[in-house]
Amino acid sequence: MTATDTQDKDTQIPTNLRLLLILEEVARRGVAVKPADLIEALGLAKPTVHRLLQTAEAEGFLQRDLDGRSYGPGPRLRQMSVNTVSSEHLRTARLAILRGVADEIGETCNLAIPDREGMIYLDRVETKWPLRIQLPIGTQVPFHCTASGKMYLSTLRRNTLDGFLSARGLTANTEKTITDPKAMRAEIAKIAQNGYSTDDEEFMPGMTAVAVPVFDENDRLAATLSVHAPTQRHDLTSLKQFLPLLQSGALKLSGLLAS
Repeated sequence: MTATDTQDKDTQIPTNLRLLLILEEVARRGVAVKPADLIEALGLAKPTVHRLLQTAEAEGFLQRDLDGRSYGPGPRLRQMSVNTVSSEHLRTARLAILRGVADEIGETCNLAIPDREGMIYLDRVETKWPLRIQLPIGTQVPFHCTASGKMYLSTLRRNTLDGFLSARGLTANTEKTITDPKAMRAEIAKIAQNGYSTDDEEFMPGMTAVAVPVFDENDRLAATLSVHAPTQRHDLTSLKQFLPLLQSGALKLSGLLAS
């Protein structure tokens, strides 16, 4: 695209639409995006893109990535995405699927989405057993020691995963938490190969969990569907028998995202 083409397109796109197109492109790509990529994709002039990025960053809709040059979703854009998928008509269908899975398994099932610092429980259906583990909607849990979090880590690009593992120590929530980066890389590789992840009392003593991915229409992880239970009822081997039910539910949830 020549400079003239860029200038022509810059005048063709309404002013009040330009920032929305930038936010849409960042969300669509699912990775941190450089200004040059936005200029190429949208045909906007370089000064326009830089000005709009500065505005979006200042207002919290975008934030710079670790390299200082790329931009990813900021807290306000992430909250918008949560509010969007929590809209009533979507949530009604989603909860019906989640409840169906939970009823068949007989244990608490959760739908979690990734945030910058951990996984956030978006929806859950509680078990009817009186002995249950309380993790209410809105709870944020770590990436490295939960089934949903490790499932998310297994979908990251290698350099992004390396950056996560080297940025901070892996805190030991229990004596079973994996805290060695080399062991964590091996665990993540196994999850990527198997297509599901587990939590064998790594996040909380006396709790096991299994999670599967929910993919969007671009085959990117949008959420995780998981089941957790007290070890008094299910050890990890017992809980893994429900993988076909979880995978079937995840496929239905993916269909909602594509509709």
